[in-house]
Amino acid sequence: MYHRWSRITFIHWRYRPEQVQALLPAQLTVETFDGAAWVGLTPFLMRGARVPGVPALPWLSTFPETNLRTYVRDARGRTGIWFLSLDAGRLAAALGGHGGYWLPYFWSDMSVATKDGHTRYRCRRRLPGPVGARCDADVEMGVPLVERERDELAHFLTARFRLFSLVAGRLAAAQVEHPPWPLHHAHLEGLDQNLIQAARLAAPEGQPVVHASPGVPVRVGMWNW
Repeated sequence: MYHRWSRITFIHWRYRPEQVQALLPAQLTVETFDGAAWVGLTPFLMRGARVPGVPALPWLSTFPETNLRTYVRDARGRTGIWFLSLDAGRLAAALGGHGGYWLPYFWSDMSVATKDGHTRYRCRRRLPGPVGARCDADVEMGVPLVERERDELAHFLTARFRLFSLVAGRLAAAQVEHPPWPLHHAHLEGLDQNLIQAARLAAPEGQPVVHASPGVPVRVGMWNW
């Protein structure tokens, strides 16, 4: 798949590793930083989604998406993303992501609106349930991070180039290729969500770590074992 992840915000919280491990398949181990597992909400606008050899269709290929993810390691030591849920604003995208990549996609009513550096994300889950699960976020994007601010934690939370899934019960991995994120400081002006609780995690505690980015072009490869 080819696409561009635009107007993305990374919202991360610390969790106890055992809380997250309980939601993972036996083939994966939660990856920690500073002794904690990290769970992230990443709302963004998907643009130009297409398969190789097929042009992007303006309406079908552009839609909002909100992902709930954590970070894992397999028995071979490979690191990557494990998605707890993915909400998409196009039914076709949700069906394609579920059928093609065996990922836990949901079809949701969603919108992304940006004005004067402020982005308003809205998400209400439709199918499958729990119907009405939501993620409403208001974010102000600040100035770009300077090189010294691109620390190990920012790298751990955003520089991810592999995703995992269970395909017919077997652990599979797909490579993800994209340029380095142009990361910006960001201020979370408001958040009303229960997607995390819908994924059977406790509600997050404390202030999240927040980054934002205008986006990057992305290529996701085929599954391999």
